[in-house]
Amino acid sequence: MADFQTSTHRAKWIFTPQELVDKYKAAQQRAIQTLEKYGATLMEVDADGTLSYPELQANAKENADKHSRSKPLNLEEEQFIRVFYENKLQEVCNNFHFPHKIQATALIYFKRFFLQWSVMQHHPKNIMLTCIYAACKIEENHVSAEELGKGISQDHQMILNNEMISLEFDLIVYAPYRSVEGFIDDMEEFCGSKDDQLQALKNLHETARMEVDKIMLTDAPLLFPPGQLALAALRSSNEVHRVIDFERYLKRILTRQNSAHTMSELIESLNAIDSWVKRYKFPSEKDLKHINRKLKSCWGLSSHDESKKREKKSKHKSRKSSNEQTLPSLNE
Repeated sequence: MADFQTSTHRAKWIFTPQELVDKYKAAQQRAIQTLEKYGATLMEVDADGTLSYPELQANAKENADKHSRSKPLNLEEEQFIRVFYENKLQEVCNNFHFPHKIQATALIYFKRFFLQWSVMQHHPKNIMLTCIYAACKIEENHVSAEELGKGISQDHQMILNNEMISLEFDLIVYAPYRSVEGFIDDMEEFCGSKDDQLQALKNLHETARMEVDKIMLTDAPLLFPPGQLALAALRSSNEVHRVIDFERYLKRILTRQNSAHTMSELIESLNAIDSWVKRYKFPSEKDLKHINRKLKSCWGLSSHDESKKREKKSKHKSRKSSNEQTLPSLNE
């Protein structure tokens, strides 16, 4: 794998906070324009990856009147939907017992996709599953689309169709889990190789991985390099376990790497990452119900459509054998 410093990840996929806001706003505005023109926003994806906008009704005035109550999601509501499905992504990966690197790669794919598109234009559930499928392929832990779809009662063809549009970005990504392991190995030399220290570092490592899980659900992976994300996770873990003098360790890293960053700049970045984790908010059930109603209206899905879908799903479930196990439904 190429070095992060020369990677497309660093060159094209690390942004400033303002750049990130601008991208989210631009994606939202494109969806709003689609809603105003077609009365719905959900795009169709053909087997060859061809995209088509919602069909404009023959009577444009009638169509506009019908959807006059459809209000687009605001930026916070879009963020809540992304947050919900990013958590679902981690849940699916855990249920399939995928390695952390697959989960991390899939999350970054998902985040990159919705920098370019609004959740009003592509169903996040479909994109989430496609990102997991693509991450399995790129990380050489291949799972067939059929197997993935069967595991969560979804049509695998949808995964294959969306694969064509989901991978318009660079496939090689750098996740902080690998950086955490590298720093832990370095800390062994820093601390010495006494048995009690090795056990303490093992505890530090485990907690740091959980801290990375939290970081990956924020926008921080789009704002900071994986090495800084890893250090932020290790610093938080060290505050629990008190294994090393962390500030002295940071000074050692800066000296050894001849880094252009000063100590104060590095600390500022780690503090900023911590702030993203502390500000992280999962939507309430009430918020999700309200946002889902708005989202389905934007998609052009009526309550009648949803009733038919639930009825079909119910019949499908009744045909399953009683001992067949599936993962939790992701339809909502």
